[in-house]
Amino acid sequence: MTLSADDRDRVTRELGREPTRAETALFENLWSEHCAYRSSRPLLSAFESEGEHVVMGPGDDAAVVTLPNEELYITFGIESHNHPSYVDPYDGAATGVGGIVRDTLSMGAYPIALLDSLYFGDFDREHSRYLLDGVVEGIADYGNAIGVPTVGGSLAFHEGYEGNPLVNVACVGLLPPDRLLTAEAQHAGNKLVLVGNATGRDGLGGASFASEDLGEDAATEDRPAVQVGDPYAEKRLVEANEALVDEGLVESARDLGAAGLGGASSELVAKGDLGARIDLETVHQREPGMNALEILLAESQERMCYEVAPENTDRVEDIAARFDLGCSVIGEVTGGNYTCLFDGETVVDVPAEFLADGAPANDLPAERPTEPTRNLPATDLETAFEQVVRSPNTASREWIYRQYDHEVGLRTARGPGDDSAVLAIHETDTGLALSVGAEPHWTAANPHEGARAVALENATNLAAKGATPLAAVDCLNGGNPEKPDVYGGFSAIVDGLAEMCETLSVPVVGGNVSLYNDSAAGAIPPTPTLAMVGAREGYHAPPTELVGEGTVVVIGDRALAGHETGLGGSQYLALAGGTDRFPTLPEDSGELIETLAAVADREETLAVHDVSHGGLAVALAEMISGDAGAAVELDGSASAAEHLFHEQPGRAVIETTDPAGVREAFSGVAPVHELGTATDSGRLDLAIDGTELSVSADAIAERRSTLEHTMD
Repeated sequence: MTLSADDRDRVTRELGREPTRAETALFENLWSEHCAYRSSRPLLSAFESEGEHVVMGPGDDAAVVTLPNEELYITFGIESHNHPSYVDPYDGAATGVGGIVRDTLSMGAYPIALLDSLYFGDFDREHSRYLLDGVVEGIADYGNAIGVPTVGGSLAFHEGYEGNPLVNVACVGLLPPDRLLTAEAQHAGNKLVLVGNATGRDGLGGASFASEDLGEDAATEDRPAVQVGDPYAEKRLVEANEALVDEGLVESARDLGAAGLGGASSELVAKGDLGARIDLETVHQREPGMNALEILLAESQERMCYEVAPENTDRVEDIAARFDLGCSVIGEVTGGNYTCLFDGETVVDVPAEFLADGAPANDLPAERPTEPTRNLPATDLETAFEQVVRSPNTASREWIYRQYDHEVGLRTARGPGDDSAVLAIHETDTGLALSVGAEPHWTAANPHEGARAVALENATNLAAKGATPLAAVDCLNGGNPEKPDVYGGFSAIVDGLAEMCETLSVPVVGGNVSLYNDSAAGAIPPTPTLAMVGAREGYHAPPTELVGEGTVVVIGDRALAGHETGLGGSQYLALAGGTDRFPTLPEDSGELIETLAAVADREETLAVHDVSHGGLAVALAEMISGDAGAAVELDGSASAAEHLFHEQPGRAVIETTDPAGVREAFSGVAPVHELGTATDSGRLDLAIDGTELSVSADAIAERRSTLEHTMD
């Protein structure tokens, strides 16, 4: 492990001497892009992180948001495990789940839900399917074993991920206000206690590994940098954490993730403007002969670092023993430097704040991307419908989520497969809606507008279930920022996401940045995964599938309102070829979301579904069932392709018994168009511009089973 020449000079000047080997390794990891956000930090001030419901924003292990009734808090966090999931898809994805759950524990919360956003190369490539299979199995096995439901997520295939998949995982926790912890050390003299699995040599240098491009031999050469998870130890750690917090034994806490013990302990004390003295030999270990550097930087899983008052350490050890977890009193909080001793020798002696926060930001050149010109292919309606509905990017995700236990915990009112998950917060009769995802075809076509669309789509997903957005966290994924065109695209998604979240009055309260997602196949598309949480009164949200008894309307569709739209970023163009500009988004997005949430909660509203990936054609197809169909006629003011397959977000299809009331609610906010009527035919009967298409629910289900037919 080596520091760059500039970083080494900076460290040497601060210390007044050459750093030791252990110090060099610590700085190399904690000053890496993964930990220090050196290239993204100058951009992140674009996000508004304060708001009415925000208790704690960026800077801790997870954000904290109050529910509207203020009786309970939720924690919300997201992280990436991209490079590890390429090298070892099963363990890489599983330990990503474990890490985000421990971020939740460190705030004093109990984890109640997981969401995942997954991105792979083209589905027709065997390697992409191999990665998909391993990642889904890893998420399922870990989440199911620890008893935390995976209630939602997203999946996208794009050639840009062939050599570098993305695995982004979010977690929501629940806690009363009096249990809230932080990752800020409180007092000199308190002890530092390590609880959980023993430390081994797995995951060494994981932070620096995550901050470099993937090589062609990464699957073999970088295997030691991937952690190995033990979900049953994590489950015991979840319950032990509950007991420790219940008894008030924890002063502050930090999960051991990137940079291992060195990262967690130095960041904990630095945040409190304090120092630490750690005896590395007291750390419980599972491998013989470990040296100081290995103990400091190993990213062995299922470990927590707690600050504990001296008189409470015996009780902490008792609780750890009750849950069959290792426990070591490894040192204490001090008012001086961050120091580590090994074999009687001081191997680290540095200012904690300099180690944790002293990495300089990078000033990088950026080239903004240009928008493509219009070059549309000609295709017939039936062929286009068949191709888009069958596409792996719009097909049913049931093959994935049937592997997840999404009902454990008895809170899941709406689970995977809906626009957003809805959790029942029984304690306050609140419905907590959750949505997550991004669309790489959108941000590849236009990073700025595509990112704005990602934020709007997630908000629309919540509003379709009658929920009003409270807050969001983001996972900003990009390629090598040292390439001006890559950094330009990354800068554009940051600006676009920040602008739309501000328009929607949704504070971005935390997140993660993952750069250097480059491989021999090239850079990934800029990918701004956004996880958004919203609340509604009660948790009985409208379904996605039609009931068969009302009028079918679509709100927010600019093409049907006579405005020129674009097919850029659509599945239609991805499959048929051609280019086009990205669709123009609605101007009054904030009011649109508020109105949709209110209309979705009306008694006259029978079903609601957002319109986005695959366009109106896919939205209608997803609403058809064996019990209910729809007869739809479009006016043909634009081409059939533009009407049916453009992917402008901020639209929703509503089945209602009061179409006049819907029109009145959206007056001056968004256009409303009657598409036709819901029926009991179990068919989608579509007429547009003299062309008719009729397809049964069974035929649609068969076409949408692409993943299941291929992966099984």
